[in-house]
Amino acid sequence: MKLSVKKLLAGAALGLGLAAGANVQAADPLKVGFVYVGPVGDHGWSYQHDQGRLAVEKHFGDKVETTFVESVPEGADAERVIRNLAKAGNKLIFTTSFGYMNPTLKVAKTFKNVKFEHATGYKKSKNMGNYLSKTFEGRYVAGFVAAKMTKSNKIGYIASFPIPEVIRDINTVQLALNKYNPEAELKIIWVNSWFDPGKEADAANAMMDQGVDVILQHTDSPAAMQAAERRGKFAVGQASDMSSFGPNAHLMSVVDDWAELYIRKTQEVMDGTWKPEDYFGGMAEKDIIVPAFTNMPEAVAKEAQQIVDDITSGKLFPFTGPIKNQAGELKVKAGEKLPMGDLLGMNWYVEGVKGSIPK
Repeated sequence: MKLSVKKLLAGAALGLGLAAGANVQAADPLKVGFVYVGPVGDHGWSYQHDQGRLAVEKHFGDKVETTFVESVPEGADAERVIRNLAKAGNKLIFTTSFGYMNPTLKVAKTFKNVKFEHATGYKKSKNMGNYLSKTFEGRYVAGFVAAKMTKSNKIGYIASFPIPEVIRDINTVQLALNKYNPEAELKIIWVNSWFDPGKEADAANAMMDQGVDVILQHTDSPAAMQAAERRGKFAVGQASDMSSFGPNAHLMSVVDDWAELYIRKTQEVMDGTWKPEDYFGGMAEKDIIVPAFTNMPEAVAKEAQQIVDDITSGKLFPFTGPIKNQAGELKVKAGEKLPMGDLLGMNWYVEGVKGSIPK
């Protein structure tokens, strides 16, 4: 009888031990990895994604363990980095640039127990989803501000790569110029880089030499803002609030806020409810923010804020017809909205844009 009691007690102790071990295992933090195309100190795109990572850490505390790899070129290096993050035990991996799409998909097919989220792409699988922000909403506001603030009627746009996201945003600026200042001309310089302060500064200076007095950008450093500040011109910040880099030049910034999305996706993985989706968030979802309007008349700032409010409420959609392409062909009928699928794959310029899309 004593032996049976001892066995019973030992079994109970063993059971408690296993239960304790299970609790310890259950309490292990979820490992979340991030891959950035630029340095976290770019004060633009990668900086804002890293702010989202930090928000995940703040929200979940010791329930998560995050890792990031910065300045990863789009291509073979990206696949190696993503694969290493999966091998290291990360169960959720965010890859944050268009050129990471195919490498992410390739790694996702190998690591089927890992969830992957890719920014700005369009390919999806059972364990890989897409997410994107409606930067075109903020860019439409920037187009309005540029239309009102230019004195030379020459607006500059520093473009990175000819992908749908960039083409879409150029078009949105032109649509705003067409409506609010048809005399304004949009000058575009392609730098074929997401982050290259030297190239961005050179592009900004070249534009200003040609009479441009308001500069917009789809690149990630504050170099254009700084160049505009030095030369007494205006500029619009990209991805993060760049007002501190040009106190007198800054008109507004189109800010990406990834915090809420990253927290939601992390929670879904924890809860076992994660599913791949094509997520496209904007002002209504608070993924796109315009923190402030500066260095402009109060009337311009007030109208700009009204445009923000109308986009947020759904009253205004920038790609509402009639919209024609460069050749004057009607692409969107009056009163109709360009479908989201067409926006995501945009490869044509609207009426008014000069030049052609690089091949």
